[in-house]
Amino acid sequence: MLADEQTSPEQFAFLRTMSGERRLQLAEDMFWSVRKLKLAGVRHQHPDWSEEKIIAEVNRIFLHAQG
Repeated sequence: MLADEQTSPEQFAFLRTMSGERRLQLAEDMFWSVRKLKLAGVRHQHPDWSEEKIIAEVNRIFLHAQG
């Protein structure tokens, strides 16, 4: 992780002010945003693939993702 990608103390303090429900909602929103971006990227890389194959590839990518 790059230094500018690390969470700052101010960001941690702000996140602590949020309810658990709100933090969970933000995490879910981020997940779906990243998934949409990945779908667009796979579509761009493989314009000849069917939508079903694109979705299957994105599912495979997310299934095997490591964080």
